[in-house]
Amino acid sequence: MATLRDIKRKIEGVKKTQKITRAMNMVASAKLRTTQDKMASFRPYAHKFMELLQSVKARGDPGIHPLLLPRDEVNTVEIILLTSDRGLCGAFNANLIATAEGFMKERSAKGQKISLTTLGRKGRDYFRRRKVERRREERGILEKPNMSTASEIGKEVTDLFLTGNCDEVHILFSHFVSMVIQRPTIMQLIPIPLAETTEEPKRGVIPLDYIYEPSVTAIVRDLLPTYINVQILNCLWETAVSEHAARMTAMDNATRNCGDMITNLTLAMNKARQAAITAELMDIVGGAEALKG
Repeated sequence: MATLRDIKRKIEGVKKTQKITRAMNMVASAKLRTTQDKMASFRPYAHKFMELLQSVKARGDPGIHPLLLPRDEVNTVEIILLTSDRGLCGAFNANLIATAEGFMKERSAKGQKISLTTLGRKGRDYFRRRKVERRREERGILEKPNMSTASEIGKEVTDLFLTGNCDEVHILFSHFVSMVIQRPTIMQLIPIPLAETTEEPKRGVIPLDYIYEPSVTAIVRDLLPTYINVQILNCLWETAVSEHAARMTAMDNATRNCGDMITNLTLAMNKARQAAITAELMDIVGGAEALKG
């Protein structure tokens, strides 16, 4: 049975841990607000870009740009995996990595070669330990997502596709749904998937009809590379917000668990103290009875 000193030592240790988790929760909360505001302002821009591309496709032939044309045979698939650099965010990284492994196994079963890019230390370390070859690895990207980084990655994977070194490019990121739901999502970047619009226009809403100058071909040539960069940046923002939300939730749970542990340990300490006092009283009473006899 643990002594009073052992229990007191445990309580002090848990209290120190609780201070750390509470501080991390506050830091994650502050970062979340800042990052979420930026993501919220960028999301509509990324979605509007997709709408514009849908309109462009409806006006022109997909063959007007190689980034729109799917390959007849897919031999090599590039996957960009986004993870965090730090842990203590629950199952956030584990879910992303598990989704990546499932995708890689599925494509490998079809005889396709996998080219892996890891953006984030957790993903890099996981696949490095398993000796999985990475084409590129980076860290620190989710700290400050920016268009410069997204453009660099976008140009690199675009060149890979156009030179025939890969036939498809996918990005695996965490889609921020809510504070408690961050969903691992795989999005095809190249060739750019533009779904056919089959929905009827809403009543009272007049569909937009764009006039393209100088031509659809010229606009597509400039628009598609920018679209890829915009989608990559949007994925970076989504994943960054998801990371902070997951860490905030995990640290909040850890802080509450520490509180429960302190309550239970305090109860155990009081019981141990009561037992010690009772034992001492029994000794005193026993000694007194012995003296009387």
